[in-house]
Parts: sequence; C-alpha cells; structure tokens
Amino acid sequence: MRRRILLGAGGAALAAAWLGPLPGLAPEAFVAHMGMHVLVVAVAAPLLAAGLAGSGHDPARRLPRLFAPLPAALIEFTVIWAWHAPWLHHAARHLAPVLAVEQLSFLGVGLLLWLSALGGGAPRAGRLAGAAALLLTSMHMTLLGTLLALAPRSLYPHAPSGVAALSSIEDQQLGGLLMLGVAGASYLAGGLYLLAGLLRGSPDPARQS
Repeated sequence: MRRRILLGAGGAALAAAWLGPLPGLAPEAFVAHMGMHVLVVAVAAPLLAAGLAGSGHDPARRLPRLFAPLPAALIEFTVIWAWHAPWLHHAARHLAPVLAVEQLSFLGVGLLLWLSALGGGAPRAGRLAGAAALLLTSMHMTLLGTLLALAPRSLYPHAPSGVAALSSIEDQQLGGLLMLGVAGASYLAGGLYLLAGLLRGSPDPARQS
C-alpha cells in the first residue's frame, strides 16, 4: 500500500507538470517552465524512486553498476545546467518537441539519481555515497536558483508575462526562488534522510520490500 501511494503521488506530480496549465503558460512565463522542472525532478522523481526502491521492479537492484550515486549526480548536474543555457532554454519553451525532450531528460536523470541513492539494497558505503550525491545536487540546485534570483539582468528576456504582468527579470527571480525553495530543499531532505538512517545504524525503509 505504501508503495502504491508513493507511485500514485509521483504519477500525479507528473500529470500536474505535463497535463495541467504549466506547459501552456511556459512560453511566456519562466516561472511556469521552472514549475514543470521542479515538479519533475524534485517531486515526481523522488516519489517514484521511493516507490520502486527495494521492490522487485527496482532497476538499481538488478543493474547496480548503472546506478552509482556519484556518477549519477554528475550526469544530472550536466543535464540540468545544459538545459538552462539560454538558447536551449528558449528552444524548450517555444518548441513542443524540444520541450518534450527536455522534460523526459529531466525525468530520466532525476530517476537515475534518486534510484541510485534510495534503491539497490546497497551496503553502508553505498548509502553514504547516495547521501553525498543528493547533498551535492542540493548544493548545485541551490547555486543555480541563487544565480537566477540574484542575476542583475534577465538571462531569458521576453515581453512582460500576461499571466501576472511580470517583467522578464521579475519572472526569472521568481523562478529562481522556486528552485531554491523546492528543488534545493528536496535534495537536501533526501540526503539528510539517508544520513539520519546511517547515524541510527538502521536499514533504510525505502530498501525494504
């Protein structure tokens, strides 16, 4: 039942990101596009990974060499920062096929990292690596959010948003705060959760079938 709830909640987060109003708002609102990003990597991915971790469908248990936490964190770092390059970001906001590729890549790297950290039934050293990977990801998500929120000019200029009459710099700042408040906090919470389990010396509940 617990796994079903987690998987259902993860699916609901994906539906909110992809089937709700956000895709339609994204071309004119940076914060809407950031909302899709945050829902996918910081809400849906950890919920889905927690629902799969330790089960018979856990890919990290069947293919442990493909789910190493620190390499997974490096892959996610590369993908996330690459999609925030202005020209790629602009293409994703205005071209539906590029947006689909971006969102699927966000989901893929999010699941790769969260499953690497939570799944596989890894020994203590593996769980420590998972905690380190999530904390490092929290740091670079926080850094990216801070850069977006504090940048002196808009990195993604556009006309004022019809959604909330925001200028491009205000829109960017709001998106940066969203990344700070949700994405950075999600990965930080995941890393601290794994560390707390290690300090208690108890097995991670997410690993139990």
